[in-house]
Amino acid sequence: MYDTSANTPKRELENRIDQLKIALEKNKIDAALILQKADLFYFSGTIQQAHLYVPVGGEPLLMVRKAYERARAESSLRHVIPIKTPKQIPDFLNDYGLDTPGTLGMELDVIPVNIYQRYQKIFDPVKIVDVSNRIRRIRAVKSAYEIDIIARAANFSDQVAESVKEFLKEGIREIEFAGLVEARARKLGHQGVLRMRLWGGEMFYGHIMAGPAAAVPSYLSSPTGGSAISPAVAQGSSFRPIQPHEPVLVDYVFAYNGYLSDHTRIYAIGGLADDLIKAHQAMLDVQAMVKKEAVPGVEAGKLYDLAAELAKDFGYADNFMGFGKERINFIGHGVGIEIDEYPFLAKGQEIELHKGMTVAIEPKLIFPGQGVVGIENTHVLTENGLEQLTLFEENIVIL
Repeated sequence: MYDTSANTPKRELENRIDQLKIALEKNKIDAALILQKADLFYFSGTIQQAHLYVPVGGEPLLMVRKAYERARAESSLRHVIPIKTPKQIPDFLNDYGLDTPGTLGMELDVIPVNIYQRYQKIFDPVKIVDVSNRIRRIRAVKSAYEIDIIARAANFSDQVAESVKEFLKEGIREIEFAGLVEARARKLGHQGVLRMRLWGGEMFYGHIMAGPAAAVPSYLSSPTGGSAISPAVAQGSSFRPIQPHEPVLVDYVFAYNGYLSDHTRIYAIGGLADDLIKAHQAMLDVQAMVKKEAVPGVEAGKLYDLAAELAKDFGYADNFMGFGKERINFIGHGVGIEIDEYPFLAKGQEIELHKGMTVAIEPKLIFPGQGVVGIENTHVLTENGLEQLTLFEENIVIL
């Protein structure tokens, strides 16, 4: 009934849970109760409506409200049981010989206040603390299994980039062009859903925009926004026809078997002005510098500082990662199950890079009235530095 070919291997889940238990014990937290979909998928292999209870001592217990049979098929955890209401959790813990925790970790960065209050009442007088930072640090370092999936997603990103040559024509509207590219991505196996952890953060496949429309800012924590098709979305493609001699931004994420590859390329019909070509080359140089400096042990914030300084030296201080007051202070971000994972290569970030982290580096320049140029690639950090996974042509593609 259920296709289990893409299930997360049992040993993979066991390793992840072992890491979580170590983190909990180190921080004197007795257990964690995981609800958020990305974390639930990471530790249990399913996103069905469920509660995953992970005690420091004992086996994890996955309690599923909907859909139970599917969760059993998707998760290799030993204890998967049906549940009707969270009020049953304390009784189930007792049934499986698990002690009531004195301190319980939950994902307080994403759980709404009313839900937090509900679980506080259920577990009273248990102390509930935030465990989200510890979970995100575990997830930031990918296993060989995860890196392999991300590498496959990166290969699909390259294939989508190649397909742009087939679909990009003078006069085609941004939204129509985006639909053609998205259809190709779906045909390749794009899962159709991107997950973001940031509250209020939303994204479809990414951003396809051209010329002045691409330089329109938005609420999103991104250097690009776009004119969009209405204020209800306020980002991304518009009904504007794409014209010759303007930069066409294709900043799309490929989502495959739960994991993401982030990828940006610039195209133009009939050529592009020399000043924009020069600016694009400057961003390639910034990327090369960041790749050289990104080694295990370096602080993520240092990489942003170096990138911003180099962009300033090139004369693009006001256009780097946004324009004027709309600039954002990062040069890249972790990718995995979510598009905004640790580490953030952002101003002031002290988290150190570690072997196995996967990061998207995205130096871009925004020119109001002209458009956007720049690059983005997904990389994995090895003991010798970054290995680039997205390999499509990085220079501006002239059609």
